[in-house]
Amino acid sequence: MVIVNSREFRSNQGKYLDMAARGQGLILRSRRGSFKITPLTEDDTLMSKEEFFRKIDQGIQDIKAGKGYKVQSREELERFLDTL
Repeated sequence: MVIVNSREFRSNQGKYLDMAARGQGLILRSRRGSFKITPLTEDDTLMSKEEFFRKIDQGIQDIKAGKGYKVQSREELERFLDTL
């Protein structure tokens, strides 16, 4: 784990971002607090909590309105997933 202050980070951003990209733990400390610097992955999302719950609510409403796809078997599921 590497801990740097904001001045050092600004001076050597490329170096520290490369370290984070390689999986090295990086903490940035400033007057505003401490921040963990990590790269985004495919599993990460930039969706807000509000947007996430809004999408869940919309999905629930769609299902209640009959806008869904009912899967009866594994084969049917595989055919459906192949269309996505």
